[in-house]
Amino acid sequence: MKKSMGHSLRDRLQAIKSLQAEAGLKKPVPASGDVLSDADATPDAADALPPGWLSVAGLVKKRVLTLDMHVPVPALTKTVRQSLAILTPDLLHALHADYAYEDFVFFDLETTGLSSGAGTLAFIAAFGRLKKARRGYALQCAQYLLLDYPGENDFLEAALGALRGEFDAPFTVSYNGKCFDSQILKTRCLMKAIAPPVFRHVDLLHPARRLWKRTLPSCSQSGIETAILGLDRTGDISGAFAPDIWFSFLRTGEWEPLLGICDHNKRDIFGLASIFIAFAHIAADPAQYIERYGVDRENLALRWRSVLKCNGAGVEETVRRTGADLIRDASERGCPKAALVLAFDRMRCGSFEEGRQRLSAIAAAATFPDAVKALALRGLAIDAERRLKDGGKALAYVEQSLALSGVGNMARTDLEHRKKRLLKKLKLGTR
Repeated sequence: MKKSMGHSLRDRLQAIKSLQAEAGLKKPVPASGDVLSDADATPDAADALPPGWLSVAGLVKKRVLTLDMHVPVPALTKTVRQSLAILTPDLLHALHADYAYEDFVFFDLETTGLSSGAGTLAFIAAFGRLKKARRGYALQCAQYLLLDYPGENDFLEAALGALRGEFDAPFTVSYNGKCFDSQILKTRCLMKAIAPPVFRHVDLLHPARRLWKRTLPSCSQSGIETAILGLDRTGDISGAFAPDIWFSFLRTGEWEPLLGICDHNKRDIFGLASIFIAFAHIAADPAQYIERYGVDRENLALRWRSVLKCNGAGVEETVRRTGADLIRDASERGCPKAALVLAFDRMRCGSFEEGRQRLSAIAAAATFPDAVKALALRGLAIDAERRLKDGGKALAYVEQSLALSGVGNMARTDLEHRKKRLLKKLKLGTR
């Protein structure tokens, strides 16, 4: 019979100690971070645990899984690494670095709440790493499970031991982990007087939003997995239920729902690795995978161009050509911002006639937003005034732009000042 936990903290702790004694959890256990083999596990502990789980410490359990990725993984050539850094801002510092897939560790927590406040703790920590297998790559995954509050110190030590040991790597990959998972881990470490982990974090949330926010209703990790990668998460328990399920386990000791959350967490690690591989595919062959993965080609092209503009020194020529091809392709497919960027690029390169034609086509496009048309007309006005020395034509472009209803206040103010100056200039010129 399950003992009453009482209402006070002292009563609860005493009841927990009694339950530990009854379950045999006060027996000697390995130091934090060590894992018992099947031979080392005592019969009582093994009987109390679901298959595949072993004790790390009294209230901390661990299981190790190897998952087949089922997809080919592109080689990380120098070109692919540079392209991957363009897609993922957190890798820009490694734009010219040499690294392998084994240098990335995938990281995910399940917690008792959806905020990163001090009252939220993690009860599952999972780590994954791609390893070469007979056919391509497999995902080696380890999960650490906390069974109750008193074991949190051991749980944190075990998780940090993994990050400093078998899962020590230059890069730690997560999905929204910068704002949530890593903050939870650091906060709980500080509260327990444990040195928090320091790692180079690669968060895939914002790169994913850049590629899919205009094509998907949600850029959640599970949304990307199902809509873009075609992963099957049928029967998966939502992570939103994780807190209630863990608290229910504390009350009832029932394993089945908790194991469902463990499987959800395992799927998250697998999905995270799959999204990372998808980014590698896009980096290796953008033309092919834009179509396959439904990538927002305009946002991809603009991102590629902006990174090369600021960090282009030493980048492979193939990467540069890819950026130019992406902008041209997006422009030809009717993407307004890409069309505007390409037109101005042609002007800067000295191809003035082509640039004027492109700007004029943008201004006349019925489907383009007024803000983009106004910028094109402004560019034509500047060209007419400075290069063609035709103030009348410049004024006509400005007035055409001011007639557009969708021009913002700042742009309209700029155009009004330009119109006033041109009128004054033309008036002086007729004297």
